[in-house]
Amino acid sequence: MGEEFYFYTKTLSVGYHGVPLVENIEIGLKKGQILTLIGPNGAGKTTILQSIIRQLEPLKGAVFLDGKELGRISAGELARRISVVFTERIRPEMMSCRQVVETGRYPYTGRFGILSDRDHRVVRESMELVKVSEIAEEAFEKISDGQRQRVMLARALSQEPELIVLDEPTSFLDIRHKLEFLSVLQRLSREKGLSVVLSLHELDLAERISDRIACIRGDRIDRTGTPEEIFTPGYIRELYGIVAGDYDERTGTAELPKQEGAPQVFVIGGNGTGTPVYRRLQRQGIPFTTGILWENDLDYPAARLLAAEVVGERAFCRVRTEAIRRAKELMKGCREVICTLKAETGGDFYPELLELIEYARANCVFH
Repeated sequence: MGEEFYFYTKTLSVGYHGVPLVENIEIGLKKGQILTLIGPNGAGKTTILQSIIRQLEPLKGAVFLDGKELGRISAGELARRISVVFTERIRPEMMSCRQVVETGRYPYTGRFGILSDRDHRVVRESMELVKVSEIAEEAFEKISDGQRQRVMLARALSQEPELIVLDEPTSFLDIRHKLEFLSVLQRLSREKGLSVVLSLHELDLAERISDRIACIRGDRIDRTGTPEEIFTPGYIRELYGIVAGDYDERTGTAELPKQEGAPQVFVIGGNGTGTPVYRRLQRQGIPFTTGILWENDLDYPAARLLAAEVVGERAFCRVRTEAIRRAKELMKGCREVICTLKAETGGDFYPELLELIEYARANCVFH
């Protein structure tokens, strides 16, 4: 870590009462990039973020911003360069949402806290960015958790920071507002060069928004890199110690455990039509097999995680005679066959799938 990064840590160790929780942390990002911390609950993500902003004193090492060690930057300058959005519930009494956002301008207002015309303009623009202008005069204590989180982001943006640090900022947001919230961060990083360090539980969103990801495991940073370098087959299962269910890194698909036992149903699916049936069978506790699926088919990730066996083919290959034979063999061992395909979904390979459908009609209980 060093000069190529705008923000970075050097041999940083963090913890409580002199006892290290995560040691030798080496993470960094360039100006305008987004760095996301992921890892199991209790791994130390919040502790790292608190130490970065000096809410907790690091046990060892240092944090650097634009070549300067944070410990050597004055509190006033730090407040102007770094802003924070944490999950802690603040309870300002008798304050409107606009007044809460205005507190983000205090590093610029002097001891009397009087806002200038420019301060009011920055507050207004920050609220517009995260779409909370319509609740500007509402009492902060009476709005929803999701609205509070967006107001707190507006407050952080009103500081006009170079770096923003967020701890699980999407925790209280529904899916619409999660996407809107992260879209704002992404746009600010691209257009204004804002650097972002945050923690997320939603792995699919972390994969989509991050320029770099740091994975916390045990007492160390286990892996850092681009999303493509982090989300490799089997790694998330290992990082989180997944023992019930599974996770497909290629698609961000998480599934509950497959049902054990002799398969009772064979599913002829494809083009995404089979996945809802796979999940329904899993919920009902019914083991199943499926095929013939190509490895690039929309149904393949869920099938791989949920089916007792998948009769598959490599992407863009023709169906082998062996695959057809195996599918028929599995069908004979099941009590019924469910077909989710319609004639128009078969594409170039429809003749082979049609052979399976006709076999199932003639020899199985067919739906």
